[in-house]
Amino acid sequence: MPTSTDLRARRDALVARRSSGVARVSYDGKTVDYRSVAEIDRAIEALEREIAAAEGRQFVRHVRVTASKGL
Repeated sequence: MPTSTDLRARRDALVARRSSGVARVSYDGKTVDYRSVAEIDRAIEALEREIAAAEGRQFVRHVRVTASKGL
């Protein structure tokens, strides 16, 4: 099982690639090609969940919905 440090390094590599627009990531001599930014986002979210589990905390995502009548 990878340590939280290894998982953070993988996540940081994905975040850097996402912001640069490159869809190919190399880590530890392995190369992964992603088809879309959405796929990279899902991989980042999965790594964040693994990091939270490795650190013994729960990954929680909050979604808040607000609406108004425009008054």
